[in-house]
Amino acid sequence: MRPSWDDYFMDIAELVASRSTCLRRQVGAVIVKDRRIISTGYNGAPRGVSHCLDVGCLREQLGVPSGERHELCRAVHAEQNAIIQAALHGVSTNGATLYCTTQPCVLCAKMLLNAGIKEIFFRGSYPDELALSLLQEGDVKINLLK
Repeated sequence: MRPSWDDYFMDIAELVASRSTCLRRQVGAVIVKDRRIISTGYNGAPRGVSHCLDVGCLREQLGVPSGERHELCRAVHAEQNAIIQAALHGVSTNGATLYCTTQPCVLCAKMLLNAGIKEIFFRGSYPDELALSLLQEGDVKINLLK
C-alpha cells in the first residue's frame, strides 16, 4: 500500500536516524516544504569532534536522566542539525514542516520556533512538557504519528 505523505517523510526520518552516533537515543529529523525535503539531520557530535560511539557517553557516565541537563552532551540534536544544514546551504525553513523520530526538547523547540517551523510530526515521546507548551503557545501545529 502506498504510504501517506506524512508516513513517507517520517519513514525517511527513521532512516536518517540510523546515521546517529548517540549511544542513548538515535534521532532523525527531516524538514519539508511544499512536499520537498529541504534538509535532514541526526544527533551526533559537532564537525571535527569525536563521536560518543568512539569516546563513550558523558551523560551515561554521570547518570544524567533523559530530558535533563542538555548541556552535558557532546551531541548536536537532530532538529538542530537539520536547521544548521538548511542555513549552511542557504535554504529558508520559514513555514516548513518538521518530521522527527522523537518529540523535540525545549532547546530544539525554541530553535524551531525561531526557524519559522509551522508544523511538527513526531513518533517517540520525550519527557519535556515545557517544549510542548512553548510550541503550542508559538502556534506550531503538533502531530503525534503512531
